[in-house]
Amino acid sequence: MLTKMENINDGRENFSFWKNMILASLFFTITPVVIIASLVSLFSLSDITKVGSIEKQTNILDSPKSGVRVYASLPTSFPSVSGYVNKEDARHELVRQYLAYYDSPLEPYAPSIVDTADKYGLDFRLTTAIAQQESNLCKKIPPESNNCWGWGIHSEGTLGFSSFQEGIELVSKGIREEYLDKGYKSLEEIMSKYTPLSPGSWSEGVGKFMAEME
Repeated sequence: MLTKMENINDGRENFSFWKNMILASLFFTITPVVIIASLVSLFSLSDITKVGSIEKQTNILDSPKSGVRVYASLPTSFPSVSGYVNKEDARHELVRQYLAYYDSPLEPYAPSIVDTADKYGLDFRLTTAIAQQESNLCKKIPPESNNCWGWGIHSEGTLGFSSFQEGIELVSKGIREEYLDKGYKSLEEIMSKYTPLSPGSWSEGVGKFMAEME
């Protein structure tokens, strides 16, 4: 009986011994593999992070004027298109878009309207807003008058200009010399001389149209 029990115990000890040996072998075999794989993964992630950082820096386009950074993929070709826009260009385009929206024949004259306003020290929106108030931006004017601003209208007739360009020049100059230089500063004050019979709708309309170009 003891011999049988001893054999069983010996069998168990042998099984435990080989079990421990197998586990130890697996541990020393698998652990280095896991460590090596982990190190490789860490190095790979580091490289990907560096590459991503480089790509992000490459895709930052700095605006030379506003300082705003725009993130975009770089194109494969670079057409020669200027991105420089100054204040004057923006005002030209603002007035042009406004005139284009209302299908005004004055649209090609947008740069001249702005430049002439600067020449006489006027708000660049003023003559366009007056033209909107007086003639729906030149769409309702006396035939062949080129007078979009209701300028020089009286009982004896309506003043005409040889061209829109002449009208822009003379009206801008007249507002400076006959109104601003003589103390008519606000739209209400200008209205009192420009169209004295208006109950206030003229200045309100011009002010509204100027605000649309802000």
